[in-house]
Amino acid sequence: MTLLLTGGCGFIGSAVVRHILGTTDEAVVNIDKLTYAASPEALEAWRAHPRHVLIQADICDAEAMRSAFRTHRPRAVMHLAAESHVDRSIDGPAEFIRTNVVGTQVMLEAAREYWSGLEGEAKAAFRFHHVSTDEVFGSLYPGDPPFTPETPYDPRSPYSASKAASDHLVRAWNHTYGFPSFVSNTTNNYGPWQFPEKLIPLVTLNALEGKQLPVYGKGDNVRDWLHVEDHAEALALALFRGQPGATYCIGPRQERTNLDVVKAICATLDRLRPDPAGPRERLITFVKDRPGHDFRYAMDPSGAEAALGWKARFDFESGLEHTIRWYLDHEAWWRPIREKAYAGQRLGGVKS
Repeated sequence: MTLLLTGGCGFIGSAVVRHILGTTDEAVVNIDKLTYAASPEALEAWRAHPRHVLIQADICDAEAMRSAFRTHRPRAVMHLAAESHVDRSIDGPAEFIRTNVVGTQVMLEAAREYWSGLEGEAKAAFRFHHVSTDEVFGSLYPGDPPFTPETPYDPRSPYSASKAASDHLVRAWNHTYGFPSFVSNTTNNYGPWQFPEKLIPLVTLNALEGKQLPVYGKGDNVRDWLHVEDHAEALALALFRGQPGATYCIGPRQERTNLDVVKAICATLDRLRPDPAGPRERLITFVKDRPGHDFRYAMDPSGAEAALGWKARFDFESGLEHTIRWYLDHEAWWRPIREKAYAGQRLGGVKS
C-alpha cells in the first residue's frame, strides 16, 4: 500500500517518513519542493529505500500533483508541506499565502479528483490528513485553559493566518464535497534535523559558538514543547485512524517560557560540553520583541490521546538533552547551513 506525503524532507515530514517506513510496510511517495529548509539527508537510510519515492515538485503545480496521484495511486495523503517560520512570514507574507493557502487548495483538488474516481472500499477508506499548528487559535494568557478542537480561530501573524485559511479549506472540502479530510493541530516541535532558524537549534548553536543568545522581550512568552518523534508517531496514527471532519489537538503538556527554554539549553550544554569562559547564561541577551508576538500557546491533547491511543513519551528535559546531543554529534550537517544559508541573523520585521 502507498501513502502520499507532502513536505517529507522538512523537519516534521522527514520524521514522519522515517517513522512510517521504519514501523509499517507502507510505501511513501514524498513530494517536496526542496526549499531552503528541506534536508533530504534527514531521511537517513530511508532516502534510498525501495519503499520511498522522492518527487521534487511544488504543491502549487496542479498538473504535477495530479500526475503524482495518477502514477502512484495512494490510499491516503498527509499534507505537511508549508512555509512555517513566523519571523519569515513577517518579512515576506506572500510566499506563505502562495504555499500554505493556494498550495493546499491545489492539493485538495488533485486529491478530490483522484478520490472521486475510486470505488468501493478504496474510496471509503481514503483519507486526507492536513497538518496544522496551534497558532491558528491565537494567544492564551495566564489562567486561560488550553486550546481544544472547539476553540475559535484567532490567528495573529501572517503565518498563522495562512495556516488558518488552509484549515478552513480542508473543512470546507469535507463539508461541501463529502471529501474525507481532517485536521490535526500541534504545538511547538523540536528535535534532530530542525533548521537552525527555530529557537532551540538557534540558541544551541549560538551557545556552542559563544555568540549572543537572543531572547525576545522579557522571555516570558510560553510555548508547549513536543519532541518531533512523538509528533511523528501521533501523525501516523491519525493518518491510519483519523475520521473525516475531525480535529485532533496533539500536544505534550510541556509548557515552558522562552527564557526557561534558553536557560535549560545553557545548563545542558554546560554539563555536556563545558565552556572554559564560564556558564553560558552570560550570553543571554534580551532583544526587541517580535511584532504581534502571541503570549502563550498550549493544547489540551486529551481528545487526540483517547482517539488515537497515543501519548507523548519524551518529557521536556530528556527530549532537550536528546536533541542537544544530536546537534553536538552532527556538526557536519549544520555547519554548512550556518556558513552558507543562515548564520543566525535576526528575522521578523525589526525595521520600523
